[in-house]
Amino acid sequence: MKNSKKIVAIVLAVLLAVAGIFVACSKGGNGGEAESTTKAAEDAKAVKVGFIFLHDENSTYDLNFINGAKEACEELGVEYVLKTNVPESNECYEAAADLVDQGCNIVFADSFSHEDFLIQAAKEFKDVEFCHATGTKAHTENLPNFHNAFASIYEGRYLAGVAAGLKLNEIKEAGKLKGEVPKMGYVGAYTYAEVISGYTSFYLGAKSVCPDVIMDVKFTGSWYDEAAEKEAAQALIDGGADLISQHADSMGAPTACENAGIPDISYNGSTKDACPNTFIVSSRINWAPYFKYMVGQVQKGEAIDADWTGTIATGSVELTEVNEQAAAKDTQAKIDEVKKGLEDGSVHVFDTANFTVKGKTLDTYQADVDTDAEFKGDTEVVKDGFFHESEFRSAPYFDVQIDGITLLNTAF
Repeated sequence: MKNSKKIVAIVLAVLLAVAGIFVACSKGGNGGEAESTTKAAEDAKAVKVGFIFLHDENSTYDLNFINGAKEACEELGVEYVLKTNVPESNECYEAAADLVDQGCNIVFADSFSHEDFLIQAAKEFKDVEFCHATGTKAHTENLPNFHNAFASIYEGRYLAGVAAGLKLNEIKEAGKLKGEVPKMGYVGAYTYAEVISGYTSFYLGAKSVCPDVIMDVKFTGSWYDEAAEKEAAQALIDGGADLISQHADSMGAPTACENAGIPDISYNGSTKDACPNTFIVSSRINWAPYFKYMVGQVQKGEAIDADWTGTIATGSVELTEVNEQAAAKDTQAKIDEVKKGLEDGSVHVFDTANFTVKGKTLDTYQADVDTDAEFKGDTEVVKDGFFHESEFRSAPYFDVQIDGITLLNTAF
């Protein structure tokens, strides 16, 4: 009996030892891997985004970014911090550093001249991703944590131009043109490629349906100056413009149009509520897709593209609803038709068959894609019969002055 008890005790001891080894192996092997995977997943979701805006909600440009930031971050459930009215100066670097101190592992800035200050921060805070809209230097700086983003807004402006051309045809048919041919006015901020690309694509859209249209451009030297933009719009109206558009960020130009009863194509959002009688349509970049992309890449632990270009297909280029009260008949139908052509590649905004430069077709062009200090062209961008905008970097580089467009001032 005693021997039997000893045997039972030995068997139990062996079984317990085996069980202990199994448990230990489970914790050190598969169990440890599961715990590690869970922790990694939790860490991957720990994203906090800091946003730097040049102005605040009063600027249509910045409001468009602010709305996109809120939409994306709230949909993804990530924490975010907004900094508004940050100048294009060392204050941008200071704002970026403060956002890093607040725990942000992604920092985004929305204005062209924020770029150098964001690059400075990227070099210092190497574990933080810095993303910048409209910039040009990510592909040459080669910093793994600095990225540029933009969208093919020239396609949106082209579509808005189509709406403008249809309205001009309507005015012409009614015998109400101010001059002998349809004339548009355009309020621009600076003589940057981004603005040139914008007003040229708008003009070409109008010209596609209104072949004899011409356009005057007046620059303000500021992205946001309501008084200057209103004054510029009024000067264009006084100069015979039958319709006004803009690449500037206040309500100055739309207000001038509403007061004068001149049709208006705005930018970055509808001005219908304030200008119900003159607002036709507006193009804008929807930034929410990019914000979702950059957050998603960080969550997955994957690299963000050095240059990211949103398109109509990604939902990054949009037009507001057409204001039927001010637009020409069947404007939306025509926009839809041309939009399909842009999407399937049968329509190219900068098709060289549709414009001339000093009376000649543009069959070659060296664009300044790398933005060197001497502003010399470095990349051939005309091939297959059209100018390839935003293909070699995300920010626009179309800076060609085409026939039919007159610049009234060039000091900016």
